[in-house]
Amino acid sequence: MGRQIKGLLYFFIADVRYSLAIFWTILMGILVVTLTVAYFLNNVENGFMTLSLTGPMYVYCAILGFITVKESIPFSIKMGATRKNFFISLGLFFLGLSLVKAVAASIIQILVDLLNAKAGIDTFMFLHLTYFTDDTWYTRIFIDTSIMFLSFSALFVIGLLFYKYGLAGGGSVVGVIVILMLIGLAQGWLIDFFIDIFQSIDMMLFGKLLVLGIVIYSFSMTLLRRITIVKAK
Repeated sequence: MGRQIKGLLYFFIADVRYSLAIFWTILMGILVVTLTVAYFLNNVENGFMTLSLTGPMYVYCAILGFITVKESIPFSIKMGATRKNFFISLGLFFLGLSLVKAVAASIIQILVDLLNAKAGIDTFMFLHLTYFTDDTWYTRIFIDTSIMFLSFSALFVIGLLFYKYGLAGGGSVVGVIVILMLIGLAQGWLIDFFIDIFQSIDMMLFGKLLVLGIVIYSFSMTLLRRITIVKAK
């Protein structure tokens, strides 16, 4: 069991290295361009630049959670991995990758802030949810880890629904979610819900999001229990 989990973790890490390299290359390129523009805006009245490192990370994690189903399940089962070991390994991978990316983003923000202070650049600011709470490195890490793991889990489950039940099954679930959101927007309760969240945002909220991510991921075991290498259509 231990060797199989280690092997699966190695496979997941090796499989994601290329996409991670591309993602970070693009993100760092955007950061450099943004900082360069901010530097030249120092002498411009009301000139200011902002950038979110974590927003693209959340999107990346959601996409990776979805495509992991198609790319990892058939290979893992063919290699003899049990569903239980796959579930444990992937959960550890999602949580570990979320934590590593959160730490990396926090370190980059600290280094850039120090660089800007020495260079006298005061026309640049990172956008982050910690501005609604205490903006410290460990709160940034906790918030980012919670949201990224939730993104992984939610889209992984949706990917499983498409994989196991085909376009009809997965599309039906997504369709119901979209309809509920449209009804919420039309009736106004969805907007009020998000307004209430932002008005009372605190660290407890992100703790709940982490727990929600764990619950959603735990549900995936129900779908994984009898899954095969044959994708439904």
